[in-house]
Amino acid sequence: MKDKPRELNESRLAGLIDQESEFRGDLIFKGSFRIEGYLKGTITSDALLIVGEKGKVEADVKVGQLVVNGEVRGTLQATERVEVHDKGRVFGTILSPKLVVEEGAYLEATCQTQAAQQPAPSKQKDPGETKA
Repeated sequence: MKDKPRELNESRLAGLIDQESEFRGDLIFKGSFRIEGYLKGTITSDALLIVGEKGKVEADVKVGQLVVNGEVRGTLQATERVEVHDKGRVFGTILSPKLVVEEGAYLEATCQTQAAQQPAPSKQKDPGETKA
């Protein structure tokens, strides 16, 4: 059975940095994670990261999906998609196959979207070969 596509399910949070909280260091998580406070460091996961309206992140981020409603500074890499909502502010670099930016969002970033990895092309016959 094939895996179902991942959905943005905020009700299944694995962790939270709430308002009035500050974290400095390397954050690695499974499941989705929400930041409403302040985080400085690195963030690594293959899951969903949500930066809430009150959230402020200064980090190199490598996640599956990223939703920005607050402020993020750094290099943001997502294997699936990045969404910057109308209250979101991004400063830095965004690398993702899909980028969604809502009207009202603020970007001061270099953005690069690229297609998901394609399978290697099949070997083609060398033009110098002759038929037997």
